[in-house]
Amino acid sequence: MYDAPILGDAVNQKTTKISARDVQVYYGDTHAIKDVNVDIDAKTVTAFIGPSGCGKSTFLRCINRMNDTIDVCRVVGDIKIDNEDIYDKRVDPVQLRAKVGMVFQKPNPFPKSIYDNIAYGPRIHGLANSKADLDVIVEKSLRRGAIWDEVKDRLDAPGTGLSGGQQQRLCIARAVATEPEVLLMDEPCSALDPIATAQVEELIDELRNQFSVVIVTHSMQQAARVSQKTAFFHLGNLVEYGDTSQIFTNPQDERTQNYITGRIG
Repeated sequence: MYDAPILGDAVNQKTTKISARDVQVYYGDTHAIKDVNVDIDAKTVTAFIGPSGCGKSTFLRCINRMNDTIDVCRVVGDIKIDNEDIYDKRVDPVQLRAKVGMVFQKPNPFPKSIYDNIAYGPRIHGLANSKADLDVIVEKSLRRGAIWDEVKDRLDAPGTGLSGGQQQRLCIARAVATEPEVLLMDEPCSALDPIATAQVEELIDELRNQFSVVIVTHSMQQAARVSQKTAFFHLGNLVEYGDTSQIFTNPQDERTQNYITGRIG
């Protein structure tokens, strides 16, 4: 079992945003996640890396209770955001997902206009009292998604008509439109070309000033470029967690070393 170390001195430590203790995930009889303990900092990009099937995406989906949608999935243990138990029976998963936005592997804009893609979340969560309020939210979100200048003259056009990279930035803009505090990204660049990937990575770096970002990536180079903290998963276990530079240059666990150097994966 891994216990997250306290890293850095008291001056440099950030506030813990997400805290997980003794988290287990079962799919039927399969024990997919085992004894995960981790504290994730506020306003930091944290990368989850590891081989396919190691549990990194499963654990990511625990943070906004997406696993609730899978009948055979059972989550045990404690996950807290701002010290509040997100699995408490009084917590509404829909409201939780407004606070914890998510961007998926494949861009998935709604079959609606660019404007309505962004306005949908604020509408259903009652965040705008008027069309003027919505207009402000839409523009602000598209600017945060670094796509406003490309779409401002065609907000009525379908979001599905954008390029892949633009669609993914639209989905990021949609995710931040409800003013979440945490932004989860499940391999957000895996379907994108190198130029679009670079644009999204640049955007991720900007977003950490406003959000706590957790990204699952198969690309160790991407983790090294965009994250400040990295967690390495292997066979359902959180093997090692620490500053990204330390994980990649001086890992403490042999399994991490083997993965970084390409001996497992």
